[in-house]
Amino acid sequence: MLILECPYCGVKGEETEFAGGGEAHLKRFGPGSSDDEFHGYLFSKVNPKGVHFERWRHAHGCGKWFHAARDTITLEVYGTYPAQTTEPPKDIKDKISAKRPGWSWREFA
Repeated sequence: MLILECPYCGVKGEETEFAGGGEAHLKRFGPGSSDDEFHGYLFSKVNPKGVHFERWRHAHGCGKWFHAARDTITLEVYGTYPAQTTEPPKDIKDKISAKRPGWSWREFA
């Protein structure tokens, strides 16, 4: 079971306290986008073995969306941070790099 901490209200709880919202840091395409862009946004998701960035909502608390960095193999949560951030904070990147040498942040299109 995942243990997450809401970066807004500070509540720490099991994943059942929160609601998953898919991959984080995606460029969203909606009205006015091409069919290929919208198709890619809806259906082309990565499902990595290892480090993954996800959107979560504090469903049974403050209701705010945030991002979580976690490992899909070990279920270790490297940290959480506000959803308005375009990339993980340096301390989370450093924590990931310490556990997974050679890991690097990928730019999201």
